Amino acid sequence: MAQQLLMPKATAIWLVDNTALSFDQIAQFCRLHPLEVKAIADGEAAQGIKGLDPIATGQLSRDEIARAEKNPAHKLKLSEPKVRVPESKRRGPRYTPVSKRQDRPNAILWLVRNHPELKDAQISRLVGTTKSTIEQIRERTHWNSANLAPMDPVTLGLCSQIDLDMEVEKAAKGRPLPTAAELGATLQSAHETERLTPHEREEEKEIDADAVFAKLKSLKSSPKDEDEDDQY
Repeated sequence: MAQQLLMPKATAIWLVDNTALSFDQIAQFCRLHPLEVKAIADGEAAQGIKGLDPIATGQLSRDEIARAEKNPAHKLKLSEPKVRVPESKRRGPRYTPVSKRQDRPNAILWLVRNHPELKDAQISRLVGTTKSTIEQIRERTHWNSANLAPMDPVTLGLCSQIDLDMEVEKAAKGRPLPTAAELGATLQSAHETERLTPHEREEEKEIDADAVFAKLKSLKSSPKDEDEDDQY
């Protein structure tokens, strides 16, 4: 059973305020994005949340913190719990607060458009929806399709950036690599794209020659026209 950190954001606040750990170390330990930890340090995020001491809760030791402060490459590890609590298995899609449920279709549309490699089960885990809803949005048969606008689920607060990156990485591993024929059909060298056929070169020369003769003819005729104007 994997150990879970209690109150990750509150723990991150305490680590930012009371240790010299890097943002990456805190983000890895609290399962947050490094930019989110930086926002906490700058006072732009998690305002009003009281920091939680992981040493007091027995989830981190002082020696482990000191070891990580000396070595920026060291990853913090949870302390072994004194009491084992059985992990409760979650059934069904992720619970979404009522205030954010109306944003779910927009998030699904964003995922379908920007990450078509994601499976329906992965989208369900990210935003807490059903496969039938995903199919309706993908096929534009959803009852509110005309009013939907793609929106990032991370920005909407439906999932974290780490969860999204993990699902995208899983989907990318199972996706086959493009074949040489596919790459050749889409990519061409600069020499090939700029090269003209002999017929195109002859047409280009003819066009240039006509333009030059027309210009010379206009220059020759202009003095004669001026003389005729002077006579009148």
